[in-house]
Amino acid sequence: MSEEPRVVNCLRGRLSGKTRYRREGSGEPVILIHGVGLDASIWQPQIEVLRDRYDVIAVDMLGHGGSSLPPSDAQLRDYAEQLVALAEALGLGNAHVIGHSMGALVAIELALSYPHRVRSVVALNAVYCRTPEQRAAVEARAAAIAAEDGGASLEEPIARWFGNPIPPAHREQAAQVRRLLASADRIGYARSYHVFATSDMAHRGRLPRLAVPALFMTGGNDRNSSPAMSRAMATAAPNGRCAVLEDAGHMMPLTAAGEVNRQLRSFLASIGNAGEPAQLTKGEDTDHASISH
Repeated sequence: MSEEPRVVNCLRGRLSGKTRYRREGSGEPVILIHGVGLDASIWQPQIEVLRDRYDVIAVDMLGHGGSSLPPSDAQLRDYAEQLVALAEALGLGNAHVIGHSMGALVAIELALSYPHRVRSVVALNAVYCRTPEQRAAVEARAAAIAAEDGGASLEEPIARWFGNPIPPAHREQAAQVRRLLASADRIGYARSYHVFATSDMAHRGRLPRLAVPALFMTGGNDRNSSPAMSRAMATAAPNGRCAVLEDAGHMMPLTAAGEVNRQLRSFLASIGNAGEPAQLTKGEDTDHASISH
């Protein structure tokens, strides 16, 4: 990233620490929220194409990068509160909010709990109402991470996200993610992963109250943040739409950055310029063949 990270103190509710973020560009604010174990640097491909039109703010989630740890009994709402505190500190009005994986859960939580803070929401590779088998697997991973003393194997998530063997075209991105996982704060990672593992039902029954335009996008090869989940969320949200990138997997903001960025720019451009968000009807499409409503 060309801009140096910045830090602000965020005091709100149960939070009393710092938030590190990166900010580039100008225009309407766009907040980017990464997935568990990563940090704001993962959004570089998106920052490069959004900063010419938007004020792009990529956040280190609680317990990640240069941000303070979440509470020991962390809840999804704590991560949304972090964004509210950041928005207050930066004097932002409402913002477009884009989250990936756990960051998608945070983005949706922010939009539901603080609707006046959100202009639109994009949930990339989000989880929603896991099957019993999926829930058992992710809870087992959360328990293993909590029990680790820092020597956790990084190969299992890398293989799950990028494939085994890793395709040559994605080796550089996989190496970047491996470095981030290896340097992650173990306490922050464990607390956040527990929230990620136990929050897939957090928005069940609440999505009909998601009033802003919402895009739910995932990869056709993402078994844990499946197309069925994104379609179910888009169906439940009044102004929801779903996009499935057929050949992409969980780390598609990196591995399918070109198509992800095209979808993001198209969606953001579709939002009205007036004070209120444009109401997107279920029948509207972008030009991607695998978008549904």
